[in-house]
Amino acid sequence: MNESIDRALLEAKTIAVVGLDSRTFRTSHQIATYLQGAGYRIIPVWFQQEAEEVLGEKAYARVQDIPHPVDLVDVFVRSEQTDRVIDDAIAAGAPAIWLQSGITNDEGLQRAREAGLLTTQDRCTMVEHRKLTRTGAE
Repeated sequence: MNESIDRALLEAKTIAVVGLDSRTFRTSHQIATYLQGAGYRIIPVWFQQEAEEVLGEKAYARVQDIPHPVDLVDVFVRSEQTDRVIDDAIAAGAPAIWLQSGITNDEGLQRAREAGLLTTQDRCTMVEHRKLTRTGAE
């Protein structure tokens, strides 16, 4: 069921992480740090305050503001805040949106699928990346 979105995660080069700020104790920061260490370029998207730099990358208020394409939008905001993020990802032309563990929005993701995006919800990119890349060479 999730093969296409899993492939999108494995093939991505640039991931916009919505809800990522400089607070290192937050789950979004820990997972973004893991993904960056796995070779992804992480672009912080933080719409609740002025943009800053996080993990060495300039932060943006919206996915649409990022001046280059992103391959995946990884979302760390409350379920009730995701409509805005989903609409932003659609408008930005992102190919895929991933709602993290504990975050769901069936109607919003249906809109995203109708717009051609790959979607998943209530799943962790770090957990799934580890599963997908486990090769026994660890």
